[in-house]
Amino acid sequence: QVQLVESGGGSVQAGESLRLSCTASSYTVSSHCMGWFRQAPGKQREAVARIDTWGITRHADSVKGRFTISRHNSKNTLYLQMNDLKPEDTGMYYCAAEPPRCSGNLSPAGWQYWGQGTQVTVSS
Repeated sequence: QVQLVESGGGSVQAGESLRLSCTASSYTVSSHCMGWFRQAPGKQREAVARIDTWGITRHADSVKGRFTISRHNSKNTLYLQMNDLKPEDTGMYYCAAEPPRCSGNLSPAGWQYWGQGTQVTVSS
């Protein structure tokens, strides 16, 4: 049974950094397309970043230059390094795996596996 578990969230001040982790069980992170998503209260879930099996990444315009998706193959873990956090980055952050296709525009639609999420709160 595939299991994705996020960790690393917390409450920080604007301008600070956090690193989120997504550890996979019964699943090889490096062999699949994976992504990070977030959902703020009252808003739709939005895509933050994606990484394919070649290591090619794509980030949402709202986080470009501040967030970086990566993975550690031997630890079987996906990461999201978040720098210069802003209050608008507040939300529940989820990792996911296996979208309908790992190319084109970022979208939360159709991803097969999801974690339970980790909360990020950024105060001004």
